[in-house]
Amino acid sequence: MEPRFAAPTAEAAPGEVRWQRSSRALRVSLRIDVRTGQVVVTLPQRATRRAGAALLRAEAAWVRESLAALAPHIPFAPDAVLPIGGVPHRVRLLADGSEARIEPGAILVPGPEAMVARRLLELLRGEARRRIAAVAARHAAALGTQAGAVRLKDTRSRWGSCAADGTLAFSWRLVMAPDWVLDHVVAHEVAHLREMNHSAQFWALLARLSPQRGATMAWLRANGPGLLRIG
Repeated sequence: MEPRFAAPTAEAAPGEVRWQRSSRALRVSLRIDVRTGQVVVTLPQRATRRAGAALLRAEAAWVRESLAALAPHIPFAPDAVLPIGGVPHRVRLLADGSEARIEPGAILVPGPEAMVARRLLELLRGEARRRIAAVAARHAAALGTQAGAVRLKDTRSRWGSCAADGTLAFSWRLVMAPDWVLDHVVAHEVAHLREMNHSAQFWALLARLSPQRGATMAWLRANGPGLLRIG
């Protein structure tokens, strides 16, 4: 990966541009990194920066529209408002040495302020693991099977996955989604423990576990990118 550079011209892309090379890329391409708000230009091994700059100029209107459509960035900082289970919680800085914890409407994190972001991330990942593991165990029991190891990731597009060995992986950011969204995503991957495919039998199993497929997909399309802007 190549280092980051400013956009070639202000007209080409109103924001920071990240250049990267890929041995698998067949053509010059660009995308918006939802998490960072950067414009990412991918170049094949033999492509020049000039080709990337030309694509930026040609797609300048799309870039502007895409950046303008991004949800606001919400930092991990005192007084920020973050959703837990879809419910807004305000981050409060603890003056004493108490442990970080979640209370109704509040996320309490001990100082110093420089440590808040790391401690808040640890708290949210721990809460995500607790909730996801409990939901996975419940759905697995309903299918007469047992969930494997649960791993947490920070993926850009896949909210969950099931490996051939039964390991379940999920984005920790699901802890911020409404409970019924988390429930359905987990149910989807647990159903793969019985049907490692997307056959009619798989969809029937999933419908038994959680009938919220349409609503969940619609919610994630509309709100998932906003979750990536948190932290």
